[in-house]
Amino acid sequence: MTRVVNVAAAQLGPISRDETRTDVVARLLALLHAAAQRGAELVVFPELALTTFFPRWELADDELVAFFEREMPGPETKPLFDAAAMLGVGFHLGYAELTPDGHRYNTAILVERDGSVVAKYRKIHLPGHEEPEPWRPFQHLERAYFEPGPDAFAAHDAFGGRVGMAICNDRRWSETYRLLGLEGVELVCIGYNTPIHYPPDPDQDRLAGFHNHLVMASGAYQNGMWVAGVAKGGLEEGVEMLAESQIIAPSGEVVARCTTAGDEVIVAACDLDLCTHYRGTLFNFDRYRRPELYGPISERPRVQAKPPAPRREH
Repeated sequence: MTRVVNVAAAQLGPISRDETRTDVVARLLALLHAAAQRGAELVVFPELALTTFFPRWELADDELVAFFEREMPGPETKPLFDAAAMLGVGFHLGYAELTPDGHRYNTAILVERDGSVVAKYRKIHLPGHEEPEPWRPFQHLERAYFEPGPDAFAAHDAFGGRVGMAICNDRRWSETYRLLGLEGVELVCIGYNTPIHYPPDPDQDRLAGFHNHLVMASGAYQNGMWVAGVAKGGLEEGVEMLAESQIIAPSGEVVARCTTAGDEVIVAACDLDLCTHYRGTLFNFDRYRRPELYGPISERPRVQAKPPAPRREH
């Protein structure tokens, strides 16, 4: 008996700064219903799916906290949980979390088909910068507005398999997939908000889509896992955001991909048993890995490359 879970990538188009939670949740509900009609059991929403990508602005504290959720579900998001339970469809959702003791995290939760929260993940690899940099055409102040997640990557028993979570910049680091793979993860849900223009090195702009695909496909293949990478894309508050949401098999092949930069649902039947074909043959960790020689990976590098000066735009 195979273990197949129908996974939907629920891509979002732009969210304006003045769009309310109620408005956004209505869009999420429409995507959830559309995915359910196509047989989805798990719907993967993007990073920071409830608001515009607010780290692009320098914000005062009273402006900043308005983008954070103090509880999940809250009054505005509870309809999403209720609909999931009614439809028998679970979801993965990214949002900005403000804890009761004042910590701020870039967070994602995994919700089962009965509407119960299975697990929470807080983004580990925070990109961007800590202080405003006036030379940039827009800011990327994640390191000012969020704390790094305090917990390691983990696997969760859900949807008939082992499910993990990562967020945006996490997908660029090979350690993300390796640690999830060592935990037995068979499907990893990744939400992202990625500006196409990269001010420190604009030469990379033309490669944004290629790099997005490259890191997720290689992570899937080298660790024998399914990857669902889901974007908030399109022109959002004057910034072009990468779309190209996709579902990738353990072979590294894309089995479903969005073709627009707006609200869109794609669905793929993910056979979790396919993971064992790669983990039991070419990437048999127990047989072929040499962890006793990998210590330097977790130690400070002996030689640090000097970062290039950013190309300051005017």
